[in-house]
Amino acid sequence: MEITINGEARQLVGNPPAVGEEFPHFKVYDKNDEKIKTRQLLGKVTLLSVVPNINTPVCSIQTKHFNSTMDQFPDVNFLTISTNTIEDQQKWCAAEGVKHMQLASDKDESFGYESKLLIPDEGILARSVWILDQNGKIVYREILKELTDEPNYDQALSELKKLV
Repeated sequence: MEITINGEARQLVGNPPAVGEEFPHFKVYDKNDEKIKTRQLLGKVTLLSVVPNINTPVCSIQTKHFNSTMDQFPDVNFLTISTNTIEDQQKWCAAEGVKHMQLASDKDESFGYESKLLIPDEGILARSVWILDQNGKIVYREILKELTDEPNYDQALSELKKLV
């Protein structure tokens, strides 16, 4: 799949899964450097907010936007995933006063390769939003064609409300 970064074409490592498919198994790391695996998310609806680099303006906006609304959904797993190190993510949380969100590091690029969202030339993930049902099936996805664009927050939250 092709996306753009400031109008310049980039290739993802493959074609990400479609709505209706099971989300691929992956592992990412929490703030304590402990693995979070796909199976740990099963049993609850999950929103995955995927950002290229938490330390850039659009990624910060996206992360803060979802963080501010997720309190309305206490029964939903909510992860923001980037290839930033755990240390980078925790510094960002401290600087932004973010407490409730679970940032997850794809430092091993497992998530990126399994989901086909990795931009190998850049070592970052394509900006996207995913909603998975309790069984891990994809019920919503938005992969931004232009990496610097923000996702459609209202549409994602509307889809989330249908499941909870």
